[in-house]
Order: sequence, then structure tokens, then C-alpha cells
Amino acid sequence: MNFSILISNLTNPSLLFFILGILATLVKSDLEIPESTSKFISLYLLFSIGFKGGQELAHSQFTAEIIYSLLFGLFLAAFIPLYTFFILKRKMSIANAGAVAAAYGSVSAVTFVSAASFLEMQHLTFSGHMVAIMAMMESPAILVGVILMNLFEQEKKQKGLLKQITKHSFTNGSVLMVLGSLIIGFIADTKQADGIKPFTTDIFKGFLAIFLLEMGIVAAKRFAAFKHYSVFVTIFAIVIPAINGCLVALVSAYITHSVGNRFIFSILAASASYIAVPAAMRFAAPKADPGLYLPMALGVTFPFNITIGIPLYFYLISVFQG
Repeated sequence: MNFSILISNLTNPSLLFFILGILATLVKSDLEIPESTSKFISLYLLFSIGFKGGQELAHSQFTAEIIYSLLFGLFLAAFIPLYTFFILKRKMSIANAGAVAAAYGSVSAVTFVSAASFLEMQHLTFSGHMVAIMAMMESPAILVGVILMNLFEQEKKQKGLLKQITKHSFTNGSVLMVLGSLIIGFIADTKQADGIKPFTTDIFKGFLAIFLLEMGIVAAKRFAAFKHYSVFVTIFAIVIPAINGCLVALVSAYITHSVGNRFIFSILAASASYIAVPAAMRFAAPKADPGLYLPMALGVTFPFNITIGIPLYFYLISVFQG
């Protein structure tokens, strides 16, 4: 592997702030980001990505590649929780297996944002429709996870649960923000949109650095929360995302020749949701342990992806550009 890519990513200021957050927790510092500030920054990041994606999409032609890309994204969101569920249920309860599978089939918006920042460092771009695909991949994974739990659990389930989950998946704050911003960016007048460009572009990396600082603090705390679980869950939280990301980095060449789009696909396949899925599983799977699937996604998979995964997937795509 070309270690210059890895070193470049590891010396990214945003990532260094993430590491600072982890260190702050390990040394029991009182450093913290106010919850209201953290929520504002997360909404800002989603707004910025969505709006820029909409602007990009407005200047793009609707082609067969976009249709294939949308279908490929939906396939990944349904297939990943399907195959991971059968691996997980050998070691976990049905409820936990379904919740974890849903988390790994869904996507992490913050990992997506980090990947977008990495591409910018490489002077590469990705198409606006990839933002829409990211937003669309949230719901199918949750639905597949719930369906699998319904099929394998013996007890009677609440009527209308799937309808509730579907509605919640699309009205979830992060999904609504990125989809809404995408639509607004698409229909907004270009000259008018240039007026807020300093807000959507110039300060983006600074807000990302502060947000990742807070993510580092939270990730370190979450990781400590599930030490009593077996080594299996830690291995799963690293190996499965790595396999998904590497395979999609290669297979996506049949969908698009854009290096940026292939890279985003690999990140979407490798990431795990720690916002939308936990919110949905609170009432979809009350027996599932949040102290399991949340730390797996945020405490293990997220740090792995932004330190090793991102340069690994990018390297594979750079080598195999067939």
C-alpha cells in the first residue's frame, strides 16, 4: 500500500482533532463540546453536503449511470444487513443481531462527510447524486433488520411496526436535513446560491474538525462501555466494514468510472449508522442492547474507517481503475 496516502490522512487536522478527543477521554479531561453546539454543527455539515450536492446535481445530466448508481446503493443497503444478520445470530440474540445488521447496512453521515473532505484534499470530486444515494441508504437497511427480527422471533409483533419504522426513517432529522438541503440546492438559483458559498464551503473544514473532536470524546466513552462483550464483536466491527469497503471499491467499477463516486460507494458500504438506526431501534427492538450496536458503530468502525479504511479503499480504487 502507498503509505503516503495513509500518512496524508493521518496528518489531516480533522482526524488529529478526533484523536485529541480520544486522548481527552483517556486522561479523564473535562474537555467537552456542549450538546447544543454539537447538534448545530452536525446539522450544518449535513446541510452543507446536501446543498452542494444539489447544486452539483442541478448541473448534471440525468443518465443511465445515475439510475444504476441508485439501484446499486439500494442493493447494498438491503444485502449487507441480510448477510451480516446470519453471521451475527450465531453469536447473538435475534434482537441484537437484527439491530447490529441494520446499523452496518445503513450509513454514517459523518463518515461520508470525512470522506468528502479526504477527496477534496486529493483534488477530486464526486457527483451530486451520491448525496441522494447516501440519504436513501438509511431506510432499507433498517427495514431489512426489522423484517429479519420479525421472521426469526417467535413472539407476536406490534401491528403497523414496519409502517412506523418507514415513517421514522424518512423523517429522521439527519435524513430530512440532507435530503431537504439536496432539493433546495437543486432548485436554488446559481447566483443566489453563490451568496452563501462562504458558509457552505469556506468554514466547512473548521466545523468538521470541531465535530470530530466531539466524536473522539464520545467514541472513546462508547468503546469502554462494551468491554464485557466478546472479542467477536470487535473483530466483526473491523473486518466486515473492511470487506464491504474493499469489495465495493472494486465492484463499483462496473457502475461508474468516477474515482470519487467509487470511493464514496466504498465508504457507504463500509460505514455503520450510529444516529438513525439507534433512534429507530429504541422502539423497533427494545430487547436489543444499545450498549452493543452503538459502541460497535461509533467506538470501533468509525475510528477504523477514518484512520485506515479511507486510505485503504482509495488505494484500491487508484490501483484498479479498470
